[in-house]
Amino acid sequence: MPTECSAERFEFAPVGGRGVVAGFDGGAITSDAGALLLGATDRAIRLVDRFAGCFIDRRKAELVEHFVATLVGQRVLGIALGYEDINDHDELRHDPVMAVLAGKLEAGRQACAPVAGKSTLNRLELSTWTPTRYHKIGHDPAAIERLFVTLFLEAHKTEPKEIILDLDATDDPLHGQQQGRFFHGYYKCYCYLPLYVFCGRHLLAAKLRPANIDASAGAVEEIARIVGQLRARWPRVRIVLRADSGFARDALMSWCEANGVDFIFGLAKNVRLNRAIGADLVMARDESRTTGQPARRFKELTWSTRRSWSRKRRVIAKAEWTQGEANPRFIVTSLNAADGDGRRLYEDVYCARGEMENRIKECQLDLFADRTSTWSMKANQLRLWFASMAYVLLDSLRRLALCGTDLADATCATIRRKLLKIGALVTVSVRRIKLAMASGCPYKAVFASAHRALRAAIDTS
Repeated sequence: MPTECSAERFEFAPVGGRGVVAGFDGGAITSDAGALLLGATDRAIRLVDRFAGCFIDRRKAELVEHFVATLVGQRVLGIALGYEDINDHDELRHDPVMAVLAGKLEAGRQACAPVAGKSTLNRLELSTWTPTRYHKIGHDPAAIERLFVTLFLEAHKTEPKEIILDLDATDDPLHGQQQGRFFHGYYKCYCYLPLYVFCGRHLLAAKLRPANIDASAGAVEEIARIVGQLRARWPRVRIVLRADSGFARDALMSWCEANGVDFIFGLAKNVRLNRAIGADLVMARDESRTTGQPARRFKELTWSTRRSWSRKRRVIAKAEWTQGEANPRFIVTSLNAADGDGRRLYEDVYCARGEMENRIKECQLDLFADRTSTWSMKANQLRLWFASMAYVLLDSLRRLALCGTDLADATCATIRRKLLKIGALVTVSVRRIKLAMASGCPYKAVFASAHRALRAAIDTS
């Protein structure tokens, strides 16, 4: 039968002789009851308050309904819950869970909701570095960048012996006339070229850049800043940089060598390099033809380019024959023989950098880090930071509360879908606020386990 609907009621096919009717008239019901776990995670790591501390508010306090901490928390939590568009908040501001997470059940003014709508949040996103007459809220980029590293440091109870920092540039396609918009020949689109720095699952930097630059542009400055902050807390930690061939630049490698930082970078192949492993490729070809399987050999070179490098460096070559053709690959590294032979450094150390691409996908696909549709580059950078903070919050939930559960290795989107998107009836009384969550939720055991873990984390924070 055709579905009938009106402004008040939606009728569907009957079941068991009973009519099925739906309507948006349930009152205080939320579809995001699991967001309480995000609130508990935030209390454990104090992300929102410190992120809000990176903003400068020049509004008159007596006239302010929604303070910066409320606005920042609302935007970060909204992205984590899948609401990438600030237009969504015109309805979300009436959601009881958003009010609970903001710690504010009622607005001070009669015409306001407990949390902000799209216009107020838009003014926050368009804030400049320094407050002006028409933009009363500003933000401190350096403070925001430091906060990412601070949160990473605090995630470790003791100083590790070694950490590997992964660098990568990716495309952020643009569909308007944004400031800093350029066509990129490799990605074949107009885009930004943001730089990401991760350590495992931890996000340390997300830097928005125009696309008319080299992939490694600004990497020395970012790494110098991050390494300086890390060594101020961990003076003995060994730091290794890992990246693809776009970062095998003399400036970055020379900085690493001068500052006691190791590196392992991909190295683009060329005629000279291919010629240097010609005999090894022939042997790999013969072995592959004999066995019918791919064959690879490794060779070490002491190598320098003709003009662009300032010194000779250790290069590891993979001479591989697969699918009937040569597949040579090269890496350049400061790691020595004690760290492993060529095969181990290539297969176990360098190739592990591919996992970073999954983290970038989480940021861009799950948390809308590529939602950079406003005109100015400063505002788009702030949007990238909001999305990045949402990633840090969800990753902290995964790290603190989901170890040993079915969601221990789940992506941000999976955690959101299975653990945060829970329907609940909200009842507010004099003594408590109760969220009666769906009895049929398949992940209620995981929810209970996460709740216990977060309470313990809060008690020890």
